[in-house]
Amino acid sequence: MEFELTHRPSYAHLVVELTAGETIMAEPGAMVSHTPSIAIETTSSRDGILSSAKSMLGGESMFANEFTAESELGTVTLSPPTPGDITHFELDGDTLYAVDGAYLASDPEIDIDSEFGGLKSMLAGASITPLALKGTGNVFVEAFGGIETVDLDHGESYVVDNEHVVAWEGSVEFDARRVGGLKSTLLSGEGLVMEFTGPGRVWYQTRGIDTFADAIARAIPGNGDDGSADADLF
Repeated sequence: MEFELTHRPSYAHLVVELTAGETIMAEPGAMVSHTPSIAIETTSSRDGILSSAKSMLGGESMFANEFTAESELGTVTLSPPTPGDITHFELDGDTLYAVDGAYLASDPEIDIDSEFGGLKSMLAGASITPLALKGTGNVFVEAFGGIETVDLDHGESYVVDNEHVVAWEGSVEFDARRVGGLKSTLLSGEGLVMEFTGPGRVWYQTRGIDTFADAIARAIPGNGDDGSADADLF
């Protein structure tokens, strides 16, 4: 498999070249275009029914599209649903964790599963269910905005707003918690954060889609501060 990432970081576009018999798996709706030699099959058997159901808990669809070059070299182009970047990972028997909705595409040999964030995360009200990508092969992860990288030494910690987290290596320990009490949360505009402890690497996105959506809602004429339509219009 050969690939190229274009139009980065604002409108990243993944172009994949497949030789005869090669396959790439992608989330539904990711396909932009393909050559006639590409066959498409929709499957719900990522790693069995249980894995597919658990993946839904991680914000991913239980279905995936498989693109296969049938008789000759074929090309598939994929893109995220929102403006932003795409980053590539080459796994070698290890694990990459990604947040809800970050998975874009991968080799079909990659095992896709969901793992609960642990009791501490659940008690913090985070309800974080990271998607675990395991095995050997290519993985492509999408982000809203650009992607930044943080390298952590053993025992070194770093805190990221949960809305900005994209992915982290399996060697990194993580936990989720609220920022202060209710008053702090309301006044600071911050809610949940994730704290990562090395060794390993963490990736985060430069924009948060929920914050962006709130800003757009406030900018629309007739919307009140709470995002609802102005009562005088009715």
